[in-house]
Amino acid sequence: MVELAISREQVFDWLSEVPDPEIPVLTITDLGIVRGIAVRDEVVVELSPTYSGCPATEVIEQSVVDALHRHGVEDVRIRRVLSPPWTTDWISDEGRDKLREYGIAPPARSASKRELLQKARAIACPRCASLATELVSEFGSTACKASYKCSDCLEPFEYFKCI
Repeated sequence: MVELAISREQVFDWLSEVPDPEIPVLTITDLGIVRGIAVRDEVVVELSPTYSGCPATEVIEQSVVDALHRHGVEDVRIRRVLSPPWTTDWISDEGRDKLREYGIAPPARSASKRELLQKARAIACPRCASLATELVSEFGSTACKASYKCSDCLEPFEYFKCI
């Protein structure tokens, strides 16, 4: 076994340039889906899909392989990690700021599945920060987002759903 002359930190830095295909303002490290990196005679990257049916999973995995190939890493293996399942709590603070600046309300922190059965949480408008917002549709441009409108600034926006 020949150990590669790169570090886990270097690989992580390279992965922090890989955009999410559905929300390109975010990277896969912003999303918190990079679960582990091992560097020996190959680079093994552990990734968690944002949810089991996410259509972007294979695209993200290939983007990781392509990014590492561009940096001269030939032997790359992707390991899909399903447990524990990814949660929106893993989105970084920087990622949440990027979502807000892009016009998407970031998900609430520490949301439990029990909240699904209770009164809806107030979602702040990413443009004016008003809580006078209203759900338009549980289904946004992707399965992980819902459509809202703001009663104060009158702008429509999407909310990244809690998972």
